[in-house]
Amino acid sequence: MSTENEGNAVPPAPSAPPVPVASPDVSPQGAAPEGNAQGAPRPPMPQENPAAPPAAPASDQPPTAHGAAPAGLGAAPAGPAPDGSWPPPPPATPSHGSYGSYGDGAAYGGGGPSYGGDAGGPGTGWGASWQQPAPKPRAGRGGLVAAVLVAALVAGGLGGGLGYTLAKDRDDRGSTTVSAPDSATQVKRAPGTIANVAAKALPSTVTIQAESSDGEGGTGTGFVFDTQGHIVTNNHVVAEAVDGGRLTATFPSGKKYDAEVVGHAQGYDVAVIKLKNAPSDLRPLALGDSDKVAVGDETIAIGAPFGLSNTVTTGIISAKDRPVASSDGSSSSKASYMSALQTDASINPGNSGGPLLDASGAVIGINSAIQSTGSGGFGSGQSGSIGLGFAIPINQAKYVAQQLIKTGKPVYAKIGASVSLEDSSDGAKITDQGTGGAAAVESGGPADKAGLKPGDVITKLDDHVIDSGPTLIGEIWTHEPGDKVTITYKRGGQEHTVDLTLGAREGDS
Repeated sequence: MSTENEGNAVPPAPSAPPVPVASPDVSPQGAAPEGNAQGAPRPPMPQENPAAPPAAPASDQPPTAHGAAPAGLGAAPAGPAPDGSWPPPPPATPSHGSYGSYGDGAAYGGGGPSYGGDAGGPGTGWGASWQQPAPKPRAGRGGLVAAVLVAALVAGGLGGGLGYTLAKDRDDRGSTTVSAPDSATQVKRAPGTIANVAAKALPSTVTIQAESSDGEGGTGTGFVFDTQGHIVTNNHVVAEAVDGGRLTATFPSGKKYDAEVVGHAQGYDVAVIKLKNAPSDLRPLALGDSDKVAVGDETIAIGAPFGLSNTVTTGIISAKDRPVASSDGSSSSKASYMSALQTDASINPGNSGGPLLDASGAVIGINSAIQSTGSGGFGSGQSGSIGLGFAIPINQAKYVAQQLIKTGKPVYAKIGASVSLEDSSDGAKITDQGTGGAAAVESGGPADKAGLKPGDVITKLDDHVIDSGPTLIGEIWTHEPGDKVTITYKRGGQEHTVDLTLGAREGDS
């Protein structure tokens, strides 16, 4: 599975559809309050002995308005009659600026995950064709029923005007509303509720603005890692500001701080920045244990989707150990690999680097990527949430962040062998030749010591099934150098199992 990075862009809200013109039999202004209606018609009252049925209209031509308003919709404001193209076409999709987006490019293979219509169908018609009204029934009781039905239809046409008059008349006899006591408005939100978790976590999250020296940049999210002012986020959020750029971090309170990059790990897609002149009252978010997360657990994501800072969304853990290779889609970008937590909590461009919390408020992951449909959203070429979001497990991110704070460089676990990155379902095949003409199996490395050779196909790492090279890399990087793992591989159709101790590689390369 492949991914693209996220970014931001906020569109203006689309305009509402026009309101249909009301029937000509009803004043478009409706009934005026205080009894000052200018000739507003009242429903006809039934008569005891109607002498004769009402006379037919003088003309069979339809009224000049374009149909009666549906019951309950209210009268349309006065204005020019619509032209022959009624109903009008829907308003054009609003356009936006293109400030700072990650993820405008395609993912590996096209519509893969990326970093970080009008509802309904054809209407029933705004203007129904006019029909000759049926004559009133002659019988007295039947006349009363007809009068009630007409009153209901007229009330639908008069809408707000008549409704206001009736409501006002009722108010004159006393209000029918009931106000809650002051004590009832003070809602107690118990620990573990989404509102309670959000209230505690939001003050420890920041919206990050990253800008390169040439003005390019974007928006992402981060969270307080310690009391010294270190903020954890994604590498792709701060990448623009690494070489001579500018970083700022803004808290929900509105306080903004300049920041600097302490270290970044492109392969892990993790970065640490530090606030300049950090306040003394920082509250780091508690870190959970991502190994203990179960499918179906509740999740809470915090971020700045499309620049909308301090946004909270919820969902569940949809899957664990999901192999994901993510990229910003550019030709020069290198992929990041993770064995991700999958969630259906809404994650959009701008959520990158934000915390994924469990129901207790502990961080279990860093939101990093979304599955892309391959079609842009909001007219900007960016895709939005389709319910497939991916987060770096916090156990892995914690180790990486600590290394970056300590040395400024990432340290990767390795087996010392080059594997094919092509999509496969058979396993991770060790290539015949390594990168740049180097040996596929590093001499004296972990794989060499374990007896692995070019052409071997690795199918398992411990109990995790390996179906491709990216899956193997992501799984290896959930471990630390020095960890012992069991490798299952095939050679010549025969399956073999061997134990090896993972080596270490420092820095991105």
